[in-house]
Amino acid sequence: MTKRTKKWAIIIIAHIVVLMILRMVLSGRDETATAPVFEVRQGPLTISVTESGTIQSRERVTVSSELEGRTTILWLIEEGQIVEEGELLVELDASGLEDQLVDQQIRVMNAEAAYIRSREQLEIIRNQAEADIARAELDYRFAELNQTKYIEGDFPQELQRAEAQIRLAEEEVQRANDKLEWSQRLAAEGYVTRMELQADELAAQRAVIDLELAQGTLRLLEEFTHQQRLEELESDLEQTRLALERVRRRAAADIVQAEADYRARASEHERQVDRLDRIEEQIVRCRIYAPAAGMVVYSTTGQGRRGNEEPLRAGQEVRERQELIYLPTAAAMMAQVSIHESSLRKISTGLPAVIRADALPNQLFQGTVRRIALLPDAQHGWLNPDLKVYQTEIHIDGEATELRPGMNSRAEIIIDQLEDAIHVPLQAVVRSGTESLVHVMTSRGPVPRTVETGQDNNRMIHILSGLQAGERVLLNPPLEGG
Repeated sequence: MTKRTKKWAIIIIAHIVVLMILRMVLSGRDETATAPVFEVRQGPLTISVTESGTIQSRERVTVSSELEGRTTILWLIEEGQIVEEGELLVELDASGLEDQLVDQQIRVMNAEAAYIRSREQLEIIRNQAEADIARAELDYRFAELNQTKYIEGDFPQELQRAEAQIRLAEEEVQRANDKLEWSQRLAAEGYVTRMELQADELAAQRAVIDLELAQGTLRLLEEFTHQQRLEELESDLEQTRLALERVRRRAAADIVQAEADYRARASEHERQVDRLDRIEEQIVRCRIYAPAAGMVVYSTTGQGRRGNEEPLRAGQEVRERQELIYLPTAAAMMAQVSIHESSLRKISTGLPAVIRADALPNQLFQGTVRRIALLPDAQHGWLNPDLKVYQTEIHIDGEATELRPGMNSRAEIIIDQLEDAIHVPLQAVVRSGTESLVHVMTSRGPVPRTVETGQDNNRMIHILSGLQAGERVLLNPPLEGG
């Protein structure tokens, strides 16, 4: 390539680069020129939070299912009817409870029979224990009497009898010896025969033997028989005492066992009777009557159906403590709304509110925030764990007779009323670190500017400083670093 050719190539490339740069600049200016802008306004600004909800009665009686477990609705009064106190509202299926009632009546009869049997058995055991103890005590007293009788009566008599036998034997020996001596003198003179003398000698010997036997009997009584009898009587007395103690302990144990069985049977009978009463009470609760006069509002209507919750109807299964019907008792109404956690810091009780009902689009109702839940709504949390809303009650002023429970509504809670405030759309303000920025349109294009912001109503934000009325700001400013 020649030198001239190279020179022209460089010139062409330079022109192309310049044209591309100019095109980019002009393109950027055109985009800026066509970007949506907002003219900063100055004037009245209402700071508020608007949420949807439902109309509810401020004073109402809640009718709930008091049946244990789950059951089915057999009949349901029509919604919207005006009822008087005591009028039937709901009839629940009691067939299962009626079957339980028959079975429970049988259990009660069996428990009552066992209870009566244990009560009579306890009396029998008590009577038997008293008889056994009385017999054992009598045996013990007899053993004591036998010992006393022997020591104080039988033994002294036996001793006296033995001593008397000795004295008689000694007299017999003396008399036999005297007769023998007399016979020996007569025999020496030939007045008695040899046979008579021998008879008197034999009688003397017999008297001596009898004396020795009487003395031996006394010695045996004092040294052996008396001691043996005493030990026998003492042993009998101790055995009857131990037998008495055994009888008393056995009787006490039998009575304790019988009393425990009786209490257990009585407790079981009472438990079965209580269960029978509870089943009968549950059967009575299958028919739910109006506790007060009012207009019938289904709970699913009054709360607004959430998720897959079905409207209340016959054939539907309900659970224990489930709210079924509301009976408004006055014309005072309220709007129940769910406040998102991001707006919770803005509101407080006592703030005024404006309520609009979808069914009455041309009417406005004034109200006041009366209650803000301390904890997030569990129903919303179950459907969406990331969504945290707080149930809030707004009491409507006066008697709003046109409103009906269950109507859809929107409530605007007035946080502040600014008479002369500079404001821009919330989307025009971006955060850059700790600063708030807006992009102000100038002759050179959009220029970022730091502003001081106040409260917002989710649409407009109050600008405390940094902007003047009439200036124009980008509605879609570039993000930080864009």
